[in-house]
Amino acid sequence: MYWRFYRYYSRVAVLLVLTSLCLARNVGAVNIKKVVSLVPAATEVFEKLELTDVIVGITVHDLKAGMHGKKVVGSFFAPDVKAIKRLHPDLVIISAIHEELKPQLARFAEVEAFDVQSLEGLYNFIRHVGKLFGRQSRAENLINEISAQIDLISKKVSRIPAVKKKRVLRFMGRGTSSTVYVPAGKSFQNDIIKLAGGIPLRIGDGKGVVPITVEEWKRFNPQVVYGCGEDRQVAEKFFSRPGWKDVDAIRNGEVYYFPCSLTCRLSPNTGLFVEWLSSVIYDDEFAKPQNLVLEEKITGRKDVNINLGYVKQASIIDSLIFDFPHKTLEINFSKPMDIISTLEGPRNGIRIVGNSYSPPPCWKMGHKIGFRRMREHTYNVLGLSPSTTSLLFTGADMDNLSIKKRSYGTLVVYALVTAGVRGNALRTSMDEGRYIEPGTINIILMTSRKLSPRAMARAIITATEAKTAALQDLDIRSTQDPRDWQATGTGTDEIIVVSGDGSPADVAGGHSKLGQLIAEAVYAGVKEAISRQNRLVAPRSVFERLEERRIELYNLISGCGCYKASGKKRKILKDLQMLLADPSYASYIEMAFALSDAYEHNLISDLGPFEDLCVRLTSKLAGRTINRDELIDYMTSDQSVPAPLKMMINAFLNGVALREAQ
Repeated sequence: MYWRFYRYYSRVAVLLVLTSLCLARNVGAVNIKKVVSLVPAATEVFEKLELTDVIVGITVHDLKAGMHGKKVVGSFFAPDVKAIKRLHPDLVIISAIHEELKPQLARFAEVEAFDVQSLEGLYNFIRHVGKLFGRQSRAENLINEISAQIDLISKKVSRIPAVKKKRVLRFMGRGTSSTVYVPAGKSFQNDIIKLAGGIPLRIGDGKGVVPITVEEWKRFNPQVVYGCGEDRQVAEKFFSRPGWKDVDAIRNGEVYYFPCSLTCRLSPNTGLFVEWLSSVIYDDEFAKPQNLVLEEKITGRKDVNINLGYVKQASIIDSLIFDFPHKTLEINFSKPMDIISTLEGPRNGIRIVGNSYSPPPCWKMGHKIGFRRMREHTYNVLGLSPSTTSLLFTGADMDNLSIKKRSYGTLVVYALVTAGVRGNALRTSMDEGRYIEPGTINIILMTSRKLSPRAMARAIITATEAKTAALQDLDIRSTQDPRDWQATGTGTDEIIVVSGDGSPADVAGGHSKLGQLIAEAVYAGVKEAISRQNRLVAPRSVFERLEERRIELYNLISGCGCYKASGKKRKILKDLQMLLADPSYASYIEMAFALSDAYEHNLISDLGPFEDLCVRLTSKLAGRTINRDELIDYMTSDQSVPAPLKMMINAFLNGVALREAQ
């Protein structure tokens, strides 16, 4: 998200629970059929309460929440009233920053303002929406879920001696900022640190953000520093400087980054964030058996249908491990089977294969105690024998498992896939290797044939090619260099191939029928698993795809001197966003995405015709014929953007600026 978010969210406490709903006019659910939400956390509450069908309009910042197909009405801080009105909403949810728009919006819809600064406020909002739309039971369940997560952490940190409590600081910074910001004394972010068992720095009595000097930084001497992913660039710049680097957190490498949707607002996921943050702060303590609060055990089981003769039973097993819920796919065979696993190599006499999910609060603990110990502990809790069991391990939720079946006559192939690409997707051969832990895109392959060792090994290549094809067709970007490269995998992907027990098969390459079915099942499974885990689908918005490349419209406009001088930044940003919300204009940027990849791979040598297209677009936007010598290169300072994409973005910036100048 944008640094501007921090300024607004903090300055006017736009963190999303209702202040005026309880005082508003008595609006009943029967009268509210269409809602426009300008507040991302409010949208998340509607989604958690299974009320997305009533949302008709959102900001560009809600697109990651899986709200594909909803109309975009601008951004959080630059909404378009005309676009909102065209949707004929019954209710518009705004924040304090939108107060100046309230009279205009009130002419055609109910308007409610939100100002969430506490968990109690969040709970009140959830209850109100639940009551408004007849979801009271669902609302209480959601509140209880958040409360239970926070209560668990309260019990866990109460077992940590006071002398071991750590000083924790939330770092905030964006773009070319020359100042370090931290939450003010009464900020909800400091409340989260306290709930996680940390000792927060409290500067001032406000609830927004405040600058911190290097002297204050050193005096507090944080032992853990965290930010959202978008803070990383500024953080790395500051943390290499004298003074800033001379604190315990930087010296010991205790710097962490979390998704902005968790760090920068109160939301239905705040309970998860408290768990995750606390487990990062106190991973050593949380891993100690004497500090466990809950009994480690299996808590439930859900059957999965796999119609192969040698599969005795398939289930997703719920369990508690290290106090946090785990989910494990277990496939039990009716007889010992041969397999090949990229995690363990070839194995014989296997009775169970599967895929085990660990939630975010266990990730750092797993890294700390080591993979082998974590695997042994998981087997122990699940009652599995290492000698007859082969599991893969993943951070992708097993609720998002994709099961794909493909068949041709008696030949049957199953691909069971989990996938996540937000955090570590990479392009093999181009990106740096940084991790050794297994398991992001995990695939289990089973067939109705008995595969030879050769066929099992070859099936791994076929499945890998299909996985990469799915990533390319989804335009999944490398997280290390997203502007230049598509991802080929995540670098921690694993595959298990089961030999089967039918008629023999010795060939599993792409030209064989077996290879074809493997590829089709894996391709479909990877795409579906990514859609479920990350809400990424092929026809996604141009705003998402820009963000995936770490290109933010607000930062582009902030860097344009003429926009600052004219005092029309917000107006120009809104105009640009509304243009890109129109598919006919978004297609220009989408065209530049594709051309950029081809250009970076040296498949295109002459960009002259494309430059002509960019000039014609600028003229169209400006409303008059534009000569090349009138154009300004607004992106000269950002050399990391591929040339075609830079040219097209400049065409839009020039066109909107020239239109405003008339």
